Amino acid sequence: MTDNFAPKNASIPVYETLLVTPQDGDVLLVTLNRPEVANALNTRMGQELEDLWGRLTLDAQGVRCVVLTGAGDKAFCGGGDLKERHGMSTEQWTRQHEIFERQYWALLDMPIPTIVALNGHAYAGGLEMALTCDFMYASSKARLALTEVTLGIMPGAGGTQLLPRAVGERRAKEILMTGRPFTAQDALNWGLVNAVFEPSEVLAQALETAKIIARNAPLSIKQLKKSIRYGGQMELKTAFRFEVESYNHLINTQDRVEGIAAFNEKRPAKFNAR
Repeated sequence: MTDNFAPKNASIPVYETLLVTPQDGDVLLVTLNRPEVANALNTRMGQELEDLWGRLTLDAQGVRCVVLTGAGDKAFCGGGDLKERHGMSTEQWTRQHEIFERQYWALLDMPIPTIVALNGHAYAGGLEMALTCDFMYASSKARLALTEVTLGIMPGAGGTQLLPRAVGERRAKEILMTGRPFTAQDALNWGLVNAVFEPSEVLAQALETAKIIARNAPLSIKQLKKSIRYGGQMELKTAFRFEVESYNHLINTQDRVEGIAAFNEKRPAKFNAR
């Protein structure tokens, strides 16, 4: 394992606010690295996250799954850095938020699957970042909240759209309108997180699941992720057609031939994303 270095080459830089650590099995661990301020999202982190997601979208560099977590054992991300924001002009605030918006959209659009390992609390923009990923595992000690209404603002990075899709409209309204924190067990009960583990286990469990995903056909993962995202916004019959078109893209691939051959030869498949 190499600390904060690209898995295949040096085209991913060393970041100031992120640790980028290749793992076995074509998995990349990305750690929000500002533990002294609950890994709060500042301008630099927004810029670096946008840069990283953009690089991986342009060239995955052999990465087949990303695990996103936070440094330390207290917080995944406490949201926007309010100390940095204190005293900002309207123009400065707007420009910073546009950076955050681009980062969230880049993460949402990235074809590589992304698992969140909630090592601790996820508040406001931190929870929105987690919602933007494909699914989450959480520490049993984590607390989650969208607290924006207590600060005179509202979620502006997908919270009002992604949360209702995860927990239903009525539950989402309660969470959003009260700003009250809730537990990891609540999040599990409501379908927001996939599993809850002891704090010492959550990252290892996320990495193990990432390795399983990374062993599967990368083109298949890419197409099904696209089908789920866009098909979910369509009328059902149109979504079925979109799914079939996504499926058809996989028929004439080397990975499809390899997968069937490996099954019949009773051996593990060796997928090459072609």
